[in-house]
Amino acid sequence: MSAADELLDIVDEDDRVVGQSPRGEAYARGLRHRCVFIQARDAEGRVFVHRRTHTKLVFPSLYDMFVGGVVGAGETYDDAALREAEEELGVSGLPRPEPLFKFLYDDGAARTWWSSVYQVRCDLPVSPQAEEVAWHDFLTEDEVDRRLSDWEWVPDGLAAYERLKAYRRSTG
Repeated sequence: MSAADELLDIVDEDDRVVGQSPRGEAYARGLRHRCVFIQARDAEGRVFVHRRTHTKLVFPSLYDMFVGGVVGAGETYDDAALREAEEELGVSGLPRPEPLFKFLYDDGAARTWWSSVYQVRCDLPVSPQAEEVAWHDFLTEDEVDRRLSDWEWVPDGLAAYERLKAYRRSTG
């Protein structure tokens, strides 16, 4: 099954399931679905950053400071967060990512999804999926912030990152 054929739950503005659709159709028709964003840090507190491959259905070849992806039909956010983190980092036995908050991403151009943001510490050696990740490294938060204006980032990841920084400021 291709990524475009993966079945997703379609949700309303309150994150209630209202139907199901293949991923490719959901993207093409701008149907609201669910995604997870996991900020992975190594033992030194550095953030896992990567550039997406040119073959990705959404935001190909852009940089991201989260691992993650869509929540499959019938899957919980928490289960999707662990699955996506392990898949994209290329590890197994990762601790369950810690849920932080949710927000509705909507770019006004038919890209909209409920987004659940997580964090996880990854002390394991990473081996990201070559079909998902073209480049990766662990960067300090200062390095990530310095690169925000230099690199082209996925817009939903930027939205999640800004909200995560505000969340951390508010929870001290």
